Amino acid sequence: MLDLAIILPTLNERGNLGPLVERIDAALGERIGWEVIIVDDDSRDGTADEARALALADPRVRVIQRIGRRGLASAAIEGFCATAAPFVAVMDADHQHDPALLRAMLAAVRTGEADIAVASRFAEGASTADWAAPERERLSAFANGLARRLTGVALTDPMSGYFLLPAATARALVPRLSGIGFKILLDLLATADTPMRVKEFPLQFAARREGESKLDRAILFDFLAGLYDKTLGRVIPTRFALFGTVGALGVIVHFAVLTALLFVFGEGFALAQTAAVLVAMSFNFWLNNWLTYRDKRLKGAGAVLRGWLGFCATCAVGAFANVGIATFLEDKGVLWALAALAGIVVGSVWNYALSSRFVWGRF
Repeated sequence: MLDLAIILPTLNERGNLGPLVERIDAALGERIGWEVIIVDDDSRDGTADEARALALADPRVRVIQRIGRRGLASAAIEGFCATAAPFVAVMDADHQHDPALLRAMLAAVRTGEADIAVASRFAEGASTADWAAPERERLSAFANGLARRLTGVALTDPMSGYFLLPAATARALVPRLSGIGFKILLDLLATADTPMRVKEFPLQFAARREGESKLDRAILFDFLAGLYDKTLGRVIPTRFALFGTVGALGVIVHFAVLTALLFVFGEGFALAQTAAVLVAMSFNFWLNNWLTYRDKRLKGAGAVLRGWLGFCATCAVGAFANVGIATFLEDKGVLWALAALAGIVVGSVWNYALSSRFVWGRF
């Protein structure tokens, strides 16, 4: 009888899968019916192929290979909806999360002791000694404080990526989840109509077995995007808000270049505005690729170059409109700053719509 589905969101984790499945088997054995659902974001290292090879040897292993979709949160959501098991757990595939906790976590939720079981890096008895990442520990502590205020749930580690809950509860919340970024637990807790009863289990947070971490300094921006989505995201779509934030920074770059060319180098307005548009456009592409479309980030020199060219091409009409309108208004006597701003506003909607579709989306 199937009791538990363990969802493993993966990106380039080929070498970690086999040993992790063995550890899960050792932790749960035969008395608990379990399956592993590997949700792979089309890894370049052949993670999905390795998962299929494991599935041929063990029917308890299943794989979902996602094309054109990325992100831990959305991967967990697809896992929730892909299993018939009454309980679901989410954990990392890099061996930082100890499968030995699964049995106790399942018992706590199955008996009704808790609505959700969370493996905590900061509960009494937990340890992050093997993590060896003090910068991330400080970031986690800061994020946890904000998360507690948002969810109303007193947790030592609301940013944990290792938790277990009834599958029906997870699926009931799915239509209202944002699916943004990495912190699916925060999304679940903040979306629930009433605060969930939580039981925490101290986690001996281990070092990654092999491979590279997917987290970087953009994780704080990713976390803030999740907070925004749970508060104002239904008023202004989160992705557009992020794009607009980057655009606002691009405005600063735009005006800095424009001012320098006009008043330092003495160039004409049309040339200065054109150069400012190109520099701001390149800046916006870089920052959007790193932050706004972090879950779809273009990597590698070839992909980044093609993406930059595509971004410039899709924004070309907006850029021409920007320059044309701004130059026209400046010729009519409108203050140069207001003329430039008008051009920026006209081009922004076009830039967002087409770049979302043709640079970081799918044709």
